[in-house]
Order: sequence, then structure tokens, then C-alpha cells
Amino acid sequence: MFFRQRLTQESTLSYFYGCGGLGQAVAVDVVEGDEEWFVREAEKAGVQLRYVIDTHVHADHVSGGRRLAEATGASYCLHKNAERTVRYPFYALKDADVLETGNVLTRVLHTPGHTPDSICLLVSDLRRGDAPWFVLTGDTVFVGSVGRPDLGENPEDQAKDLFDSLQKKILSLPDDLEIYPGHASGSVCAADISGKPSSTIGFEKRFNPFLSLTKSSDFVSALTANIPEKPAGWEEIVAKNTGTLTT
Repeated sequence: MFFRQRLTQESTLSYFYGCGGLGQAVAVDVVEGDEEWFVREAEKAGVQLRYVIDTHVHADHVSGGRRLAEATGASYCLHKNAERTVRYPFYALKDADVLETGNVLTRVLHTPGHTPDSICLLVSDLRRGDAPWFVLTGDTVFVGSVGRPDLGENPEDQAKDLFDSLQKKILSLPDDLEIYPGHASGSVCAADISGKPSSTIGFEKRFNPFLSLTKSSDFVSALTANIPEKPAGWEEIVAKNTGTLTT
């Protein structure tokens, strides 16, 4: 298995990984303007992109995912819930779906809260065993923080959904499982994100202040009390990412 993490615009962390032996790959959370980087990396690795995934409809940057998928013949993927707002066809993912790219398996975890369509991606390499190797947490969990709940939805309702997602989908994962989030420090997608670009479930359980809150009401109060300023032009960015604004 190969794995690349790319720090790009708006402190976004994008990912490129897959099975080098069988020549198949996945790209996650591609930022507009970075498409050629993924094309070059695929050529260097001698692999074909099978899936390009956005972990949710982004509000802080314009996605390059669709353009990359079109250029490479890959499937462009979002969670099925994005059908409510997105105006173009995409490969609709559902909770527990498994995407196969050679020996590498990507299992979809639907984790609404930051947005209704948010997902995490649990990745395994069959050459080292059935157990998951790492999880890409998108804007659900960051190192030291969790995703903001206020972009386009009722913040309290979204915060409740995020609490449920964390309790049911994330905190039950093994403590030694590596996590790779969608942003590093400097992003406005949450408050107090660490500059460290990876962590583990166990470390976040111990040190992430939101993951120690065991009551939904306490979590909602804490999360909605410290929401950063919204990203500049976020409504236009969302409109571009949903296909409702094309110019």
C-alpha cells in the first residue's frame, strides 16, 4: 500500500492512497488547482485512479474532485445525502459501503454533524491483515477538535448529530488506530485545531476536549459556544461545489 498526505489551500489535508501492486488508487478531498498533482502522483506510482471522494460538500474551498475524476475516468463520490443539494450526478455512497482498490479496502462511515453528508473513511490493507490501518476523518474529527456545526444547518441540531456520530462510529474504533483529518491548524472549519497532521483514536480520547464529553447536552453547549467566523464567501463556495453556481 502507498499513502500520501498533501497540505494545501485553507490548511486542507488531501489524501492519495491505494494498492501499488495491483495499480489502483483513491484520492480524497482534492482542492481546486491540485488536480495535476494527483495526476502526476498516479503516473509516478503507476496506478489508475478508481475513486475520487469528497468527505462532504466543502464550504471553505472549491473542490477539484469532479474535475480530477473527469480527467482520469474515476468515479466521483459523495455520500447519498448530498443528493439534497448537489445538482450533478455522482457515485452515491452509503454507510458501510466498501470500495475495493486491489488489496486496499475503504469502508464508508456516515458521520453527520459537520454537514448532513459528512463521512469518514476506514482503510484496510489486506496484505497486512483484515484490521483497519487508519481512518480519514474529514471534518468530523480533527487533532484536538471536531467539526463546526453551523454551515447551512441549525447548529444545535447538527451538534447533536455530531455527538451521535462520534459516540457510535468513532469512539468505538481501536485506540491504536491512526486518524488523518481533513484540516490542520489555520482552518476555519473548527476552533483550536492542532498543527499536528495526524493522531490516534486513543490520543484524541485522552486529550481532545470534545471527545471527553459523555452527555449530548454538554457537548452541544461546548461546541456551539466557540464557533469561529464563517469562511469568507462560504455560500458562493458551497454553490460552486453543489453545481448551483457555475461561473
